[in-house]
Amino acid sequence: MTVVQVAKSKPSNTTSCSDESGHPRPTGQDQYTISEVVAFTGLSAHTLRWYERIGLMPHVDRSHTGQRRFTNRDLDWLGFVGKLRLTGMPVADMVRYAELVRSGDHTFPDRQALLESTRLDVLQRIAELQDTLTVLDFKISTYACPTVQDPAPRTPAVRHPAVQERTGA
Repeated sequence: MTVVQVAKSKPSNTTSCSDESGHPRPTGQDQYTISEVVAFTGLSAHTLRWYERIGLMPHVDRSHTGQRRFTNRDLDWLGFVGKLRLTGMPVADMVRYAELVRSGDHTFPDRQALLESTRLDVLQRIAELQDTLTVLDFKISTYACPTVQDPAPRTPAVRHPAVQERTGA
């Protein structure tokens, strides 16, 4: 399947719109301190605070002492943000997406357009990586099978005597 065919296809491995089950956490609780979120997500406390400061994280509740209290919904959001980061989406676009989510359901078309654009970028990167992988596989095969002709010779080419006679070289 070519990149164009994949781009025109519908996204695969998606759940139905009615799947809102979320991901229960190991302890089954729904209140987490920043240190628990750090341990669970692998993100630093600094990153979590920065996400909140730039508007990438929705409002995080606070305890009566002012400590952040994250919920399962926050953890699900952080998981999604992590996937967006892996796509190479710029932080500004992630913040824009978060703003659209907070603005309400009327922003569905804008959110969809942003995600579809990101999907096309990912497909392009996959195609580039696939081409790179093909080159690497070929190069590896030259070391595994010395009879395969390497297009980049390591020593100067020796001309055949008949070629030398015709060219005068």
